[in-house]
Amino acid sequence: MPSDVPENPAGSYEAVLFAAMQARDPATGRHCNRVVALSVALARACGLPEAELEVIAPAARLHDVGKIGTPDRVLHHPHRLENEDWEIMKGHAAAGAALIMQTAMPQREAIALAVRHHHEHFDGSGYPDGLAGHAIPLHARIISVADSYDALGDARPYHPARTHAQIMRILNQERGSKCDPDLLRVFESMIGESRLRVP
Repeated sequence: MPSDVPENPAGSYEAVLFAAMQARDPATGRHCNRVVALSVALARACGLPEAELEVIAPAARLHDVGKIGTPDRVLHHPHRLENEDWEIMKGHAAAGAALIMQTAMPQREAIALAVRHHHEHFDGSGYPDGLAGHAIPLHARIISVADSYDALGDARPYHPARTHAQIMRILNQERGSKCDPDLLRVFESMIGESRLRVP
């Protein structure tokens, strides 16, 4: 984990859930660690107080923890998911929030809320609840931008890794539909000079 990501009081609950997720799918674990670093950097670029990182960091690390319960045929599908399998995959956001609520980690409600809503879209077309605009919790909107950036820059069975320029082109096409336009503006400025930037 990058040294500039703060320690947080979620402690052993977070560690156990993350270890289970990483054992289930190591690639998801690596992705989640990168999303932590990106989310924390974006939160700081937005001027959020350090106390907010005690929610953002564990939520980013656990944003895909609900995939623990996703069947192998869906989780490891080599192509884009369609129909019933896509509906199963979409369940991971709510499932992850429910798992977190079963723990006694500090600020579990705020962490679970960020995990539940990290796939909501700014125009209301996301899931699981179809929230739009600023009705989507800020923590979730931050994680969404970081998650999209890392996923697009990572080689997947159904797409090659994109360059930074290609990723930003895609994200800007999604500005105001998927991405919060104000957060994306801050992210674009921040990532341009960041060591977290993909090649």
